[in-house]
Amino acid sequence: MIDILVVDDHALIRKGLIMLLEENPEFHIKGEAETGMQAINMAREHKFDLVLLDISLSDKHGIDVLKQLKSEQPDIKIIVLSMYPEDQYGLRALKAGAMGYINKQSAPEKLVGAIHQVVGGKKYISPALAEQLLSNLIGESQEQLHQSLSNREYQTLCLMASGKSLTEIAEIMVVSPKTVSVYRARMLEKMGFNNNAEAVHYAIAHDLVEAKK
Repeated sequence: MIDILVVDDHALIRKGLIMLLEENPEFHIKGEAETGMQAINMAREHKFDLVLLDISLSDKHGIDVLKQLKSEQPDIKIIVLSMYPEDQYGLRALKAGAMGYINKQSAPEKLVGAIHQVVGGKKYISPALAEQLLSNLIGESQEQLHQSLSNREYQTLCLMASGKSLTEIAEIMVVSPKTVSVYRARMLEKMGFNNNAEAVHYAIAHDLVEAKK
């Protein structure tokens, strides 16, 4: 049996995933969580073979949850299952310790195959993510300025490009507006932009707009 923790803040999506996974007799849904802190606390109390983790959670960003889970349990296996395409968060998820990254629009059989692969000790990398990794390896993506940003700075950029105000960004990221201003200032400095408009133009040109759930 493979004991799985499913983490997603949308109940319908979470239940749909559980129904899909329970069709496989090898999979046992040992827990489900709708927030990042719930997931962290459950992982502290129970042993899971695998965590299926969404990026967009109501209380903490999925990458932050991923990092905390890995810091507390270095051997825990995590697959990030997200609505965002690989070129937005795939590399960041792998660098943070994920064993795989799957777009929610992928076919169900890809998820099942990925789980078996990750539980077996191997990383799951989709063709799109493999292409991105190769581009990084040979230096083709060096021109992409956003790769230098921290996860919080990157999230600020994406949310700005989607039209969110500073206050709205603060609510989404569960931080103060002052903290968001710091992230924004660092982002502008690292990318060499003079104002928000230049940053937003860049984000839109590179398809970094934070999608709606």
